This record gives sequence, structure tokens and C-alpha cells, in this order.
Amino acid sequence: MRRRTRAVALAALAGLVLPLAACSSDEGGPPTLTWYINPDDGGQAEIAKRCTEAADGAYRITTSVLPRDASAQREQLARRLAAKDSSIDIMSLDPPFIPELAEPGFLAPIPEDVATKVSKDVVQGALAGATWKDKLVAVPFWANTQLLWYRKSVAEKAGLDPAKEPVTWKQLIDVAKEQDKLLAVQGTKAESLTVWINALVESAGGHVLTNPEAPADELKLGLETDAGKAAAEVMSSIGKQGLGGPGLPTADENASLTLFQGDKGSFMVNWPFVWSATNAAVKDGTLDQSLVDDIGWALYPGMKEGEKSRPPYGGINLGVGAFSSHVDEAFKATECIVTPENQAYYFATNGNPPSNTKSYEDAEVKKAFPMADVIRESLENAAPRPQTPYYNEVSLGLQETWHPPASVDPATTPKKSTDFITAVLRGEQLL
Repeated sequence: MRRRTRAVALAALAGLVLPLAACSSDEGGPPTLTWYINPDDGGQAEIAKRCTEAADGAYRITTSVLPRDASAQREQLARRLAAKDSSIDIMSLDPPFIPELAEPGFLAPIPEDVATKVSKDVVQGALAGATWKDKLVAVPFWANTQLLWYRKSVAEKAGLDPAKEPVTWKQLIDVAKEQDKLLAVQGTKAESLTVWINALVESAGGHVLTNPEAPADELKLGLETDAGKAAAEVMSSIGKQGLGGPGLPTADENASLTLFQGDKGSFMVNWPFVWSATNAAVKDGTLDQSLVDDIGWALYPGMKEGEKSRPPYGGINLGVGAFSSHVDEAFKATECIVTPENQAYYFATNGNPPSNTKSYEDAEVKKAFPMADVIRESLENAAPRPQTPYYNEVSLGLQETWHPPASVDPATTPKKSTDFITAVLRGEQLL
């Protein structure tokens, strides 16, 4: 399909989905709000139950689970919103797809008083990820970020203390070579590769897109820069020298964790779920407690010594459907969902970090995640992926031209990637 404008593409989908629209309230009773959630360990359903009770009859919240894959979630919601589906009251949204839904007016405008309440004590990364064209268009819920996880024994042997002194990618590469260890990174041809590329470029002081609010045919990429070249150098070094292991071209977050847990593990960039997963494996008897004792954590590695890194930002924000029959009640419900208490519960039980800084003071949070303060600090510095209605084209274009990591060439990849993505955005090239 030739790509022109996102609005045209979404409008064309409307005829496919009209039968999906449904009433979101019961006859004669309080409004029933349907909250479309991403799969989790039951935390969002429990929060919906809590907020239903707190509403005291003003509304009820039911949950409907979206597909597990983020792109499939995006596709389903975009199609239904293009059909003006009134059954979509509240949505759990992956931040990169928010501009695509905000630009054509699929998200109900957030009232000023609500925006003020849900922005209080929220980490900067989450606010940036919920904003489009200088306006808050989604309610920050939980916010995710990657940390640098390291084997204390490896770092100590190298004379490094990442928890006290920030480290660079060059230092990690040098240590891995010197000690014959492997670096756990995500090199698979998927969204996790885009996350890595964006963090490298941002940490080097650049941006994948320099004018993300522009129309498709006017978007400009910032890869043919010193920052883009530096990002390519890191990825190329790890790929060409085999420092990511033989499975790097297909390594996702779980594969990276397995590599890090092995005998050649040294450093890993990954989300906080790895802490719970590793402890669960120890409890099950598949890993030894000595491994947990050897794991340290620190801020994401930098590109230049003495300069702060811009870690990845992820998580979920809440959007209210523009075509909902109960917009006012839906916004009241979002205020309840994102209270510091509910976010703390969600972190401690489901492992998803809060966007609200107050939640990090919770005793159960500190017990479950001793690195909670580092996560909070990382979220203040985190950089969202390119915020554009054409994010899908940009992300897939990056994956097409920066994969596998061993094929990346600092001299040619930034230009090749720029040319390809620009052609796709102009409808001159197919993804």
C-alpha cells in the first residue's frame, strides 16, 4: 500500500470495523466504562475493581484485553476509533502510538483541571511521552525505562563501579573484550531494536526525527549527524566483534536476560522485569542465589564520558475515546486509576514502574524493587521514541536498515536509513 497521510489510511479502515461498535453502558443503571488494557498479571483488572468501588455508584469499570503485541494493539484501536466506536471509553496506550491517535482527533481533549491533577509529581519522561503538540493528550499511568544491569564480579575486576560513576558504551565494550564476556543487548528485528537505536542517538545528543510534528513528506531525520554516526559505531562494534553473542540478530529482552544470567554474562541493558524474573527463577530452583547476589544496577550507559545518558522510555498512558458516551466519567476514572496508591500497588505486584514519584516511597515498592530510586531517576532523564503520527513507518524503517547489528556501518547506515525512511514517508518506497 502506498503511504500518503495517516488520516487517509485510518479513514479507509472505518468500513471494516463498524460492526465492532457497541454500547458501553447498561440500560437504567450507572454507566459501564470499558477499559481496553494491555495484557498483564491482573493488576489493571484489580485497579478497575478498586475504582469501581471508590466511584460509589457513579460508574462501573470493566476491562477488555487487547492483543499482546503492541503493534496489534495499535491496529485494533486505530481501526475501531476510525469507525467512531463509542464502546471505547478508556485505552491503555503504548506511548509511541499516541500522536497517531491524537492527530485525527481520536482522543478526547483532557480538561484543564484533570490535566493539572494527573501531571502533579509525574516524572518528566512520562509527561513528554503523553504530550503532543505541547498539550497533554493522554494521562500518564505507568512508566518504564531500561537500566544498566551488571555482574558485580565483572565490574570489580575491571575497576568500575557503575552505581557510583556512570559508565559509557565504550567502557562496556572494552571490558567485554578484555574479559571474554558478552554484552546483553536487544538486536532482534523488532521494536526493541528501535528502542536501542533511539537511546543511542538521544544519548549522543541527537534525535531520530528533528521535526516530529511535521507532515509525512516534510519529516527530517537526524541520523546523518555525529550522534547518528556514534550510535552506529556502538551497534557495529558489538555486532561485528561478536560481543552480543551468536544469537544477537534474534535477541529480544528475554533472550538478553538469559545471556546475562549465563557464565559469560557481564552487562545488560533491559527493563526492570529482569529483577523479578531472576528472583523467581532462584525461587524455582533453576538459578542459584549467588547470581542475584552478583547483580548490580545503575543508570543507562552514556555515549560520552561526563555526559548524561537518555535512557529508553516506555510504559502505558491512558487515553479517553473521543466517541465515548461517557467522557466525563471516563476522565474521573482515569484520575482514580493513576493515584499514587494504585500505581504503587501495580509496581509491587505486576512489576510496572509508576509515573508518579510519590509511589516510589511506598514500603512494598522498596521491598520488591530495591533499585526503585534508580528507576525513578532514569525516568526523569528518559527520552521518548520519535513522537509522530508516522511512527510505524519510522520504526519499521529503522529495523529494516539497522539489522542485523553486524551489518551496521557508521559510514553508510545513517544515510541508507535516512534515504529509505524518507522514501517510505513520501510514498516512493514500500516497507
